[in-house]
Amino acid sequence: MRATFMYGAGDVRVEEVPDPTIVEPTDAIVRVTLACVCGSDLHPYHSMPAGREGSPMGHEFIGVVEQVGSAVTDLTPGDLVISPFAFSDNTCPFCREGFHTACQHGGWYGAGGVGGAQAEKVRVPQASGTLVSIPADVDEKLLPSLLTLSDVYLTGYHAAHMGNVGPGKTVTVIGDGAVGLSAVLAAKQLGAEKIILMGRHASRTDLGRRFGATDVVAERGDEGIAKVLDLTGGEGSHVVLEAVGHMPAYEQAYGIVRPGGVISRVGVPQYEDAPVGFGSLFGKNVTLNGGPAPVRAYIEAAIPQVLRGEIDPGQVFDAETTLDDVAEAYRLMDSREALKVLVRP
Repeated sequence: MRATFMYGAGDVRVEEVPDPTIVEPTDAIVRVTLACVCGSDLHPYHSMPAGREGSPMGHEFIGVVEQVGSAVTDLTPGDLVISPFAFSDNTCPFCREGFHTACQHGGWYGAGGVGGAQAEKVRVPQASGTLVSIPADVDEKLLPSLLTLSDVYLTGYHAAHMGNVGPGKTVTVIGDGAVGLSAVLAAKQLGAEKIILMGRHASRTDLGRRFGATDVVAERGDEGIAKVLDLTGGEGSHVVLEAVGHMPAYEQAYGIVRPGGVISRVGVPQYEDAPVGFGSLFGKNVTLNGGPAPVRAYIEAAIPQVLRGEIDPGQVFDAETTLDDVAEAYRLMDSREALKVLVRP
């Protein structure tokens, strides 16, 4: 079968590899029918040191179950399924508390001997706890939106959920990538009164407005902070959803958050050290939270929303490639010619 590997910054290759096989009785083998490239895939695309061995890529997919291990009794070959971007048993104490990305028996696609999802097939550990079935006769037009439930939309939702977004709140979203726009849509779903989107790309911020943004701030840094403060009567934002992961975005976040407010981060941080002292968080009694989204905790409630047409998060996809052309998908997203790219094996 064909699968995608990254050998270093900018070096994405599709190679022939053996088909995956059942390793543990809790495994399933899934034939991937729809995958995509994630904004987090661009971090290694920018900075990964060159190596002789490639890293398997991809962690978002919809597919058809081909084979199940002996311990998997709730899935059968032929089932159409969505997979969260992290696998989990859905039964450990952390899963039961809604933090599946910390599962005691979980892990990540593309690591620890598990292949990536930008491939024709993938082995899914902890299949019963991970895979979620969808109707086999689902309208094909809904599949892109259902695919966003594997990561991008529910990552935006996680940001809003952890930020306690609700009616009467002013929410500022930093970042006009697919996760940031998803956070706008989620904030709207949760009833935010005012949603400020900080982004510079008109085609993206226009989609943000369709998703529910009431204001757009193109400025960055001190200028951007001043603009948001002006829009909030000098008070700042009750909730800031940071969907970038770089230090300037974090600095903007603590510059615009309201006293007593919340900064919720879902942009994968490209730093370890960050200000948390009096001038940043402490002085304003600000709460800092967020992290890898436990999309398995939210996915079953979100599927009916997509099927009923209440949300259409698949609008974040604005380009498509075949698996053989997946390197072009990376290039399009890296150059910002595309927001998010579907990949069809």
